[in-house]
Amino acid sequence: MSPNPVKIAVTGAAGNIAYSLLWRIAAGEAYGPDVPVELSLLEIPTATGAAEGVAMELNDSALPLLRNITVTDRAETAFEGANAAFLVGAKPRGKGEERADLLKNNGGIFGPQGRAINDHAAADIRVVVVGNPANTNALIAQQSAPDVPAERFTALMRLDHNRALSQLAEKLGVLTTDFEDVVVWGNHSATQFPDLSFATVNGESVMEKIDHDWYVGEFIPRVAKRGAEIIEVRGKSSAASAASAAVDHMRDWVQGTEKWVSTALPSDGSYGIDEGLVAGFPVTSRGGAWEIVSGLELGDFQRELIAKNVEELKAERHAVEALFK
Repeated sequence: MSPNPVKIAVTGAAGNIAYSLLWRIAAGEAYGPDVPVELSLLEIPTATGAAEGVAMELNDSALPLLRNITVTDRAETAFEGANAAFLVGAKPRGKGEERADLLKNNGGIFGPQGRAINDHAAADIRVVVVGNPANTNALIAQQSAPDVPAERFTALMRLDHNRALSQLAEKLGVLTTDFEDVVVWGNHSATQFPDLSFATVNGESVMEKIDHDWYVGEFIPRVAKRGAEIIEVRGKSSAASAASAAVDHMRDWVQGTEKWVSTALPSDGSYGIDEGLVAGFPVTSRGGAWEIVSGLELGDFQRELIAKNVEELKAERHAVEALFK
């Protein structure tokens, strides 16, 4: 007998990221190959027609796990009974806008979505924010959902984590699966800190196999600015890799992983990151819950780069904290 379907809400459902994401969710890559899926697609009113077209294509794919698709422009409907939510839709920065303007504009999206999740989602709701600025958008949604445990709101650092693995694998001529204990700390921005201090490759220290100048001068900034590099080369943003990372994030959250991955979630004060800030940490997942890796000894270089992220995240929180009142 098949289990009951899980209901998964996806916002920005007519966009490029969702177009890569939805088929993988519907194929069972997040919850598993034996778990039926219902999709709830949320879009702004002017884009619901395009979302209906996406739904038609999904139905035409005859995916065996897909049970139902709902398309709506109402957050309350989209999140009704949802077990998981991928918050993909966000407002990009307009011409002449400062980052503070971007944050406030997205507050008008993620605040109402957080309230709708609070009032209508299932008790086991898990939320991953993909739309940028992802960390602070997740904070806005979380602050708007006081009845939902804070740790159920996360932001996508897995894309940065995957980029770090890819760059390392290319540099050392190995597989991405050969690495352990890589982490990306902080904010999904150019400030982020891809940290190799604890990393191993096939059981050996990565830091002993790479040049420090390459690590600091090329690896860290290239991972942090990879999105801009792809736009420069391709002419479009990295939609497919973001979708792939979002699937990785939800799969590991639901199904578990003992291997370190990078996830942004509300800080519990670990490693000097202010409590409540949504920041990237090294985590594992057991029993359907993320656990921050504890007891790591940080050096001065690590603390300095993590502190830069904390200051940026605090400034972002300050820019939107009026929305929390």
